[in-house]
Amino acid sequence: MSVRNLIDLNQLSLEELDEIVDMACRISKHPEHYASACRDKLMATLFYEPSTRTQMSFQSAMLRVGGKIIGFDNPGGTSVAKGESLKDTVTVLSGYTDILTIRHPLEGAAMAASLYSHVPVINAGDGGHLHPTQTLTDIVTLRNVVGRMDHLVIGMCGDLANGRTVHSLCRSMSRYGGNSFVFISTETLAMPKYIKEYVTAMGCEYTEVRTLEEAMPYLDVLYMTRIQRERFETPAEYEAQKGVYVLDAAKMALGKPDLCVLHPLPRVDEIAYEVDDDPRAWYFRQTLYGMYGRMALIIRMISEHESRTPTVRTASPGFTCHNPKCITRFEPYLPPLTVDTPSGCVCAYCERGQAE
Repeated sequence: MSVRNLIDLNQLSLEELDEIVDMACRISKHPEHYASACRDKLMATLFYEPSTRTQMSFQSAMLRVGGKIIGFDNPGGTSVAKGESLKDTVTVLSGYTDILTIRHPLEGAAMAASLYSHVPVINAGDGGHLHPTQTLTDIVTLRNVVGRMDHLVIGMCGDLANGRTVHSLCRSMSRYGGNSFVFISTETLAMPKYIKEYVTAMGCEYTEVRTLEEAMPYLDVLYMTRIQRERFETPAEYEAQKGVYVLDAAKMALGKPDLCVLHPLPRVDEIAYEVDDDPRAWYFRQTLYGMYGRMALIIRMISEHESRTPTVRTASPGFTCHNPKCITRFEPYLPPLTVDTPSGCVCAYCERGQAE
């Protein structure tokens, strides 16, 4: 692999991504062939916010390739509660292990962790920014279910403003020819401008609609998401958006016979339980494909990258990120870093502009 850390799935070339997906498919058929691939290797799972599937999927993946795990799923029980910085936590724990996965509520936290880690870092979700291994899960599922990655009409419904899963999936699926997107949300929960600009820059088309009913007949893939309570500033803001979109049998009847319905889970109330028995509902099997994808990714990253002393990139003097959810607003020692994107020069951690 050309990258040491996986912060964004788009760091990989399409050839590298396809190789990982191919390996995941092979693992799903013959997992016993990979049972010792990471023997005597150790993974640290640093989960600063709650998780079920992502955390246990990573743990299961590491154990199934012969490795071991340490880590935490409640920072309140660690030195983080005493005020320890992300830098210090990562520096210490990366010295104990061969690979590190991190989930954090602040955008850009995984990028920040990679600056100080002695071992490869995998982004397991950073706030409302990105979730690359969920996108790997989605792509492995599409390869197995739909059979192709191009010329698809992909609907995304729910909290598109804060949904790191849809942000990551948009960026990755924009790289495959002929794909188009239908963004289904309220105005408040609309897809961020920087994601729409990225989609356009990649030559893909998108439309925005307010109801599931008007989108359903045209979709090859429907990606449902929950309204994320934890991303709202106040309970009242959440209550105003909760329950707006619910996929039920009546709406499924409007969809194509070969529609593929995905969901990163957890589900709250956005998919009725009656949909679970529809053969077009793939979200539970999607979680299993995710474990195989993470097994493949772990094997590749551990086997191709040795531990080393981290090197901090050259800072961008004078740049201040104005995203209130960016990691740089809470960890002041971080050097100001920028990156050029289709929408201009932005913060390298959270990919938001200098003046939001």
